[in-house]
Amino acid sequence: MVTDNDEEKKPLPAHIGIIMDGNGRYAKQRNLPRIKGHSEGMENVKRITTFCSNIGIKYLTLYAFSTENWTRPRSEVNFLMRLPIDFLSHFLPELIRENVRVKTIGDVQALPKNTQRAVNEAIDSTQQNTGLTLIFALNYGGRDEVVQAIKDIYQDMNDNKVGIEDIDTHLIDGYLMTREYPDPDMIIRTSGEYRLSNFLLWQSSYSELFFTDTLWPDFTAEELSQMIDDYRKRERRFGGLKKGG
Repeated sequence: MVTDNDEEKKPLPAHIGIIMDGNGRYAKQRNLPRIKGHSEGMENVKRITTFCSNIGIKYLTLYAFSTENWTRPRSEVNFLMRLPIDFLSHFLPELIRENVRVKTIGDVQALPKNTQRAVNEAIDSTQQNTGLTLIFALNYGGRDEVVQAIKDIYQDMNDNKVGIEDIDTHLIDGYLMTREYPDPDMIIRTSGEYRLSNFLLWQSSYSELFFTDTLWPDFTAEELSQMIDDYRKRERRFGGLKKGG
C-alpha cells in the first residue's frame, strides 16, 4: 500500500508511464485467442487508472499501440483499433465522474476514422476535468517523435523563428508531443521484458525504471502501490552527487 511513514516522506510520482505488455501471453496461457488477452488488458486499464486517480497521481501515460504494431496480423490490428471505441464508450462516464482528463500522443490521424472519433469524443468530453490526465500513446514511437521534432525545428529555422544558438534540451522539449506534460518519474514494463521498446525515449532519461514478470492483465493496484513505495525510497540525483557525497 502507498504509505506515508517517516521513511517515505518523498512525494508521489507526478507522472507514471506504463508499457502494458503481456496480453498475448496471458491469452495463450489460458488457451484463449489473443484478442481476449487484449480485452482483459483494457479492463485492467480501468482498474489502474481508477487507482492512480484515487491516490493523486497527476499524469498516467499508457503505451496502447506502437508504430511497430501495424506489422501484426490484420485481424489483430483491426481488433486493436476497435478497442478504444468499446473501451471509451463504456468507461467515459466514469472518467468524467472521476474528473479524469483524456489526452493522446502519437499520430492519431493515421488511425481509422471511427477510432479517431471515439478518441476525440473522449478528449472533448473531459477537457474541463482537472484531476488525473490519462494519456494514451496511440500509433506512437519515440524515434518518430524525435524525427518529427527535428523536422519542425528545421522548418522554424528556415522561417527565422529559431536560430541554431537557440537549440538546447529545453527547446527540443517544446517540440515533442509531450510538451504539455512533465517527464515521467516512473516507467513500468510488465511481462518480464527489460527494454523500453521505443516508448518516451527522450523523456525517460532520468525516469526510475521498474520491471515485473506479471503480465499486464494480471498487474494489480497492489503491485503498483509497492512500486510507488519503492520509488519514494529512491534518491533521484539527475546526474548529480548523492546528498552529502
